[in-house]
Amino acid sequence: MPKFRHAAALAALAAIPALAQPAPHDGRHDFDFLLGDWTVHLKRLPDRLVDSSRWIEYAGTARVRPFVGGGANVEEFEVQGAEPGQHIKAQTLRLYDPEARQWSLHLLDVDAGRLSLPPTVGEFRDGRGEFFDAEPWKGRQILVRYVWTHDEPGRARMEQSFSPDGGRSWEVNWICDMTRRE
Repeated sequence: MPKFRHAAALAALAAIPALAQPAPHDGRHDFDFLLGDWTVHLKRLPDRLVDSSRWIEYAGTARVRPFVGGGANVEEFEVQGAEPGQHIKAQTLRLYDPEARQWSLHLLDVDAGRLSLPPTVGEFRDGRGEFFDAEPWKGRQILVRYVWTHDEPGRARMEQSFSPDGGRSWEVNWICDMTRRE
């Protein structure tokens, strides 16, 4: 078996270029796919965490505008169901934190003058955004997850899910399919 000399091995290692570490992802443009005007189809499960399969469907529009400089946007969302009283009007403020490399999603109730807290926080990986928070639901704290995808140009989807068991299982209760308006 050949013997390697220590100095020769070190010289050989020094000649190999250092493997470049990937630059940390700057996600300030991760929501750029959502900018513009959209036609919205929403399915909402009104009875949550009770094994319900009754969905209410809505149709409407959304408009997403950036703030100057990027890294933030605001969405105006309005949909109407088939029955009286099935109207949802909402606003979302999305802010990117470049230090944490994460987005915080804030639901705004302009009519009531409230900003929902805590924000839903997360990031995109490989084109899929996952965002989490904990919220009270019927007297207990549950984990909430939003998943954003945009696999085809001009289409986007957001699903909201609740987990009563700390993330071991999830119930999807809000499916929002968006199609870009021309």
